[in-house]
Amino acid sequence: FYELYKKDIQPKLKENTWLTKENIITKKILPYFGKRKLSEITARDIISWQNEMRELTDAKGQTLSETYLKTIHNQMSAIFNHAIKFYGLQVNPAAKAGSMGEKEAQEMLFWTKDEFLKFIDVMMDTPIHYYAFEMLYWCGLRLGEMLALTPADFNFEKGIVRINKSYQRIGSEDVITDPKTEKSNRNVQMPSFLMDEIKEYLDSLYGIEDNQRMFPV
Repeated sequence: FYELYKKDIQPKLKENTWLTKENIITKKILPYFGKRKLSEITARDIISWQNEMRELTDAKGQTLSETYLKTIHNQMSAIFNHAIKFYGLQVNPAAKAGSMGEKEAQEMLFWTKDEFLKFIDVMMDTPIHYYAFEMLYWCGLRLGEMLALTPADFNFEKGIVRINKSYQRIGSEDVITDPKTEKSNRNVQMPSFLMDEIKEYLDSLYGIEDNQRMFPV
C-alpha cells in the first residue's frame, strides 16, 4: 500500500516535502508494520508502536521531541485516511488509538536586540555571514528565503526586499522552490541602515548577476 500511497501523493507535493514524509514512513513506520496488511492493524498495534516510538533515541541519546512524535503519528494516520478515502478501508486504527506527542512546539526563544548586537559584532570579520544574519534578524526571514535572495529581489528606492522563493539542499543538489506557504510571498520593508549595508555588500560582489544568489552555501 505504501507504493500506492507514494504514487498518489508524491506528484502533488514539493520534492522536499515528499522526502520528509518518505523519511518518516521508511524509517519509523515500515520497519514496524511493513509486513502487515493494512486491514489487520488494530488500535492496540498502534499503541504498541507509539510506545516504541517514545523509546527511540537520537545520536545524542535524546528521545524524540513531542512535536516530532506528533508528526510521525499524523503521517501514520494520513496513510490510513488515504486508504479509507480511496481504497475501501473501513477503520483508521491510528485515530482510534489516539495521538502521541504535542502539537505545540516548546516555547520559541528569541534574541533580544542587545543579544543580537553582541552576536553580530563578532561576525563583522566575515561579511557574508554578517550580512546574512542582518537580513535574517531585521527582516524576519526564514533561512531558505535568505539563501535564495538575489540582487533582483531588492528595490532600494522603495526600501523593500521581495520574498518569492526559497533555497533547499536536496541530496547534493541546490534547489530553488516557492516559499513555504502562499502567504510567504511578500514584500518586506527594510530599515534604512540595512538598505545601505546590502548596497555595500552587493558592491563588493564584483560581477554578480541580478538572478545570482547573494549568499551561496
